[in-house]
Amino acid sequence: MIFKKLLAGVALSLLAVPGIAADAPVAMIVAQGGLGDGSWNDTANAGFEAGIAETGLEGRAIESNDVVAQGEEIMRRAADSNFGLVLSLEYAHGEPMEGLAPDYPDTSWAIFNQVRAGDNIASVLFGEHQGSYLAGVLAAKMTTTEGVEGINPEPILGVIPAVKSPGIDKFVVGFIQGAKSVNPDIEVKVGYAESFGDPTKGEQMANAMFEGGADIVYHVAGGTGLGVIAAAEASGHYAIGVDTNQDGLAPGHVLTSMVKRVDVATEELIKAYAADKFPGGETLKFGLPENGVGLTEMEFTKDIIPAEYLEAVEAAKAGIIAGDIEVWDVSSQGYPDFYN
Repeated sequence: MIFKKLLAGVALSLLAVPGIAADAPVAMIVAQGGLGDGSWNDTANAGFEAGIAETGLEGRAIESNDVVAQGEEIMRRAADSNFGLVLSLEYAHGEPMEGLAPDYPDTSWAIFNQVRAGDNIASVLFGEHQGSYLAGVLAAKMTTTEGVEGINPEPILGVIPAVKSPGIDKFVVGFIQGAKSVNPDIEVKVGYAESFGDPTKGEQMANAMFEGGADIVYHVAGGTGLGVIAAAEASGHYAIGVDTNQDGLAPGHVLTSMVKRVDVATEELIKAYAADKFPGGETLKFGLPENGVGLTEMEFTKDIIPAEYLEAVEAAKAGIIAGDIEVWDVSSQGYPDFYN
């Protein structure tokens, strides 16, 4: 059974269970943007629900009015309330989790999109840069294709990330690198929305990019990205979705989505915890070789994408998996010279 709790301030009434045992309940702290974002949080929650259903554990998805500022207190309260496993989807929780974990050695912890030290912390990394590279290849191929409605002759693309951070810019830089592998002179407009939950702002920013010559805009912005997709549909242009398959949100106007299988990772962590095999102290990787990221089947747009473009995407994928193409990873390498 799942309990969803919206925090008011920092007040939190959590289920108290005596002792930490293998059957103690699990908690998942929802990131900025909240449930209903149609992206990162919702995808993770699907895996969370599947994991607790399969194991028979009780679980709770925890939302907060200010999940960044309240992070340490939320996590501490969860541990004090004897949740045996605490997963956080919020990137900003990595540092406080690393500090808290030694105080709660009997609690299992999991953080996503970064590596944190601790024998009871499992770190989960995704190859977002690799999947985004493929999206960039496809977008760069499409952006000057003649005879496709909504595509103009200018080699201009757009990206709307929610905030500037290594975890988000990992997508952005990978996308730009993939696009420039097709056309070194392509222009990629980047505009930070400064929000994961503002569809209106996403729509306004996307419209500005479309008016500025872009015909395909990739969003890395959670719920804000729903506005990007709405703008693409209304203007007759194209969006690229993120985290989950968003192609059906505006059929024919979402070119593809860069899927990130956080649902698989979340479910696997819960199952490992229930089996007393939690990978504490380990870093789990979900990249292209593990089928942890990738593009959708393009159900609604494949008819407008030339076969040779799809072949180019597959060739890039094979090159990355083989190690012949190295995609820049901002989270571990910093920012490259080609990103200003």
